[in-house]
Amino acid sequence: MKGFLLSLSLLAAAAVGVTAAEELKIDVTQEVECDRRTQKGDKIDVHYRGTLQSNGQKFDASYDRKTPFSFKLGSGQVIKGWDEGLLDMCIGEKRTLTVPASYGYGQRSMGPIPAGSTLIFETELIGISGVPKPDKIVIKTKEKVEEKVEEKAEEASAKVGEKVASVVSAAAEAAKTIIADTDDTQEHNEL
Repeated sequence: MKGFLLSLSLLAAAAVGVTAAEELKIDVTQEVECDRRTQKGDKIDVHYRGTLQSNGQKFDASYDRKTPFSFKLGSGQVIKGWDEGLLDMCIGEKRTLTVPASYGYGQRSMGPIPAGSTLIFETELIGISGVPKPDKIVIKTKEKVEEKVEEKAEEASAKVGEKVASVVSAAAEAAKTIIADTDDTQEHNEL
């Protein structure tokens, strides 16, 4: 019985490991400011460079053709890793997508891409159809990002402080009620 449970535990751990390894990873390498981000259904233009994670070999790049790739986002025209990994992106933003096989081509070979491959795509959003390109791409600097994080932390801290004050106030009221309910007017002259 112990052997069976151990085997079951190892199988479950392996399944969790496979599941964790199967997630799409999105790294924003150049964050920019914008008013309009990509949404499902947008026709977008993207420059990219695709390499195999296993050996770094480049298998395709729109940069080499000097023409961005155009497609309708979220419509299944491209691999799932792109449909999900390029959502909520600003024109001029750059991302590196680590696309596991389940978000790429699965267990089938595709040209120079072997079956079961994890793919790395360096991407850059060039345009969104119907959305004017900004006159200037404003890149978020590390300082701006840190400033934003600090603002959010201060907001969260203030909210926590308000919540703590509210809970302390409620506890004080409850304590007063308990004391009032247990304070009988009878004197205790035991001493």
